[in-house]
Amino acid sequence: MTSKETLHGARAELIAAARRSSGWAAPFPPVVGSAHEASVLVLFGKLDSIPARTDELTVAGDLDVLLQRRAATLSSHPGQVSFPGGRREEQDSDAVATALREAQEETGLDPAGVEVLATLSELPLAASNHRVTPVLGWWRSPSRVVAVDHAETVEVFRVPVAQLLDPSIRFTSTISRMGRTWKGPAFDVDGTIVWGFTAMVLDGIFDAAGWTRSWDRSVERPVTV
Repeated sequence: MTSKETLHGARAELIAAARRSSGWAAPFPPVVGSAHEASVLVLFGKLDSIPARTDELTVAGDLDVLLQRRAATLSSHPGQVSFPGGRREEQDSDAVATALREAQEETGLDPAGVEVLATLSELPLAASNHRVTPVLGWWRSPSRVVAVDHAETVEVFRVPVAQLLDPSIRFTSTISRMGRTWKGPAFDVDGTIVWGFTAMVLDGIFDAAGWTRSWDRSVERPVTV
């Protein structure tokens, strides 16, 4: 990346990317009829090995993003890699409250250490009949995370952004159902496949932030559910 692209630091680039999120919904299959409201926390933090610096000096390669693997026994998206998050509950005041509550319940993170940068445009998740609001966060004070309830989450992990931006781990996922084939961006993180909604959100953020490195979209691999 050039110095121009990282002039204001990764945090500023994420905020700028959020302003462009209204155009992200086009690739997502629409939800037909009514849908449940939900939120996910897309949380970027500084790698543990990176010395503390000002936000203006922190570039994309200094960051990681918090992900989790859903339990294989769940009825919705079993075994898939996802962001922390879930369905809105009555006590939640807004999408941010839902995302932070769910992230704390699932990973044990301390919401006090999370700076909310923006709420992105609502996205349809047709597979489970939800409308999902991604909440973009900056992890100012990272706290210990772990899979709290193994009935829902079996693993919580932080993936370096530099690894996700590596063109060699990127490919186009394909999934065939009911005579149709859907394609989307995907990442092979040391054998862990990130695809579907999570990969599409990451792909959209990376593009909008100007972080994406050119990768070969013609490389296709089937994924199974």
